[in-house]
Amino acid sequence: MMKNRHGIFLFIILFSSCQKVVTLNLKNTTPQLVIQGEITDSPGPYTISISETVDFYADNVFPGISGAIVKISDSDGITDSLTETSKGVYSTHTLTGKPGNTYNLSVSLQNVQYSAISTMPAVVPFDSLTISSTSGFNQKRINAVVNFQDPAGVPNYYEFLEYINGQPFRNNIFVLSDRLSDGKYISSTLRTDSSYINTGDRVDVKMYTIDENIFNYFLQLRQSSGTGAFNSTASPANPTSNISGGALGYFSAQTVQTKSIIVQ
Repeated sequence: MMKNRHGIFLFIILFSSCQKVVTLNLKNTTPQLVIQGEITDSPGPYTISISETVDFYADNVFPGISGAIVKISDSDGITDSLTETSKGVYSTHTLTGKPGNTYNLSVSLQNVQYSAISTMPAVVPFDSLTISSTSGFNQKRINAVVNFQDPAGVPNYYEFLEYINGQPFRNNIFVLSDRLSDGKYISSTLRTDSSYINTGDRVDVKMYTIDENIFNYFLQLRQSSGTGAFNSTASPANPTSNISGGALGYFSAQTVQTKSIIVQ
């Protein structure tokens, strides 16, 4: 599904099997192939979405691409040939996501080859989800706080996805590196506009451990979309994909955990 946001840029919104919402800020309007997908340590099947961008002035239809040959292999020697279950959506059959395994994506479409590689990091336990409440300027600010112990001596990268009353919060991209907090206990506030969280709301947060390439991808996406603390005033650019062959998008092997809380 594609839609215009603020009437300025083109965005891609992808709903994966894990209900992750990914918003891709597109600088160009020339049609380009977009490949997006994830392998997690949750049970499959996992999906790869293949679609094509449309011109800015076209209808808000983001067409899926059929007819691709899609395979994913892992470091255990397993190769899974994906089946197209709906237009542009390809699903695995036997593949299992395991921390420490490396996954190779291969896509063949119209005699063009695309590939990507991602290694699933180790699980970092998601200790707890708490709430931070502050007041100022006649406004109460309520934000979720994620709490966990970062492992020492290993570069770690995290992404967080927030849901409020079951609806994904799409306005912010939450990514975190342990570059300045290696081995420390981390309590990180997911800062949002205060109007989105109120007393009585249910807040769910998914915590992903991701590799460095995916962290950089979402950090660039965050900067180009002007969200969070790294707002960018420059012209937006497409984030650097880890998919070779000229496609947009990303392929990620990642762990996932979920915590929930009712705001008191």
